[in-house]
Amino acid sequence: MASNNRATQINKVIKVVKKYYQPAEPEQDRGVLEHLLFACCLENSLHNDATQVFESLSQDYFDWNEVRVTSIRELAELMKPLNDPKSSATRLKRVLQSLFESHYSYDLEPMRKQNIGQSVKQLAKYKGASSFTVAYVTQNALGGHSIPVNKGLLQSMLSVGVISESEANKNTVPGLERAVAKNRGFEVGSLLHQLGVELHRSPYGPTIRKYLLEIDPKCKDRLPKRPSKKVEPKKPAPSKAKAEPKKAEKAKATGKAAAAKTTGKAAVKKPAKKAAAGKAAKPAKKKVVKKAAASKSKPKKKPAKKKVVKKTAKSPAKTKKKKTKKKISKRKPR
Repeated sequence: MASNNRATQINKVIKVVKKYYQPAEPEQDRGVLEHLLFACCLENSLHNDATQVFESLSQDYFDWNEVRVTSIRELAELMKPLNDPKSSATRLKRVLQSLFESHYSYDLEPMRKQNIGQSVKQLAKYKGASSFTVAYVTQNALGGHSIPVNKGLLQSMLSVGVISESEANKNTVPGLERAVAKNRGFEVGSLLHQLGVELHRSPYGPTIRKYLLEIDPKCKDRLPKRPSKKVEPKKPAPSKAKAEPKKAEKAKATGKAAAAKTTGKAAVKKPAKKAAAGKAAKPAKKKVVKKAAASKSKPKKKPAKKKVVKKTAKSPAKTKKKKTKKKISKRKPR
């Protein structure tokens, strides 16, 4: 979009917002740290609600270190007046933790003496610090010209055609600081912030639609829309010509399945038959073993050989007796 067209469109937005909202009053007594923590509460909520929560945090806890070690659940309970207490508590706790890890203290007043660019870079490095919180601290604590923009305001600017989708993804509204004078920065920023909070709180409500259509009557198609429930389209009934091949395929599939079942049953029965045959064959083996044992036991009986050996042993004795008789017979004549 050309810069002239963008500036005129921004002025239209400011003109309409002035009709419905009143600017908040700036807090000048807070330090850099307090502005940073207050911005964590303010991002998506109204100024009065954020002030109430910030005062409760300051009074109910001993110091900011005690807030740092408190659970997100407990902080969210205390921050219920905000539109998004859980996300606000998460931002606050992450910023305090990042400050403690970086400086081991909560003193950010030296930033006032630094160059604004250097301080902005330092603020952006803290975990939990969004572009909104950095811009708010730059405007209210460091004296710079930067208008804080929350997500609701980005969506509003996108709907009325001030920015494109790529610029919305970068969380920036180019030309906003040029279209607004520095001495009116806080006033205009407060008014635009309330428009963003309204869209964040009720994106499909009649109030925000009324304001956006008043800014740009042609933005109806770009307004936030409710997510529609996805209804699956009904599948058309298949024709008879297509249905017949499908039936044939189903018949083939069922035939294959039946064949597979029968083969499976046969395969199950075969092992059973084999097992039965094996059981029947076992007794036959036992008989063979007995026969073998009987055949082995036969060689143990050797009576004939033993008798033969005994007879041979007795034969020399008989011969000896005969010899002795002969010797006696010879001695008789003497």
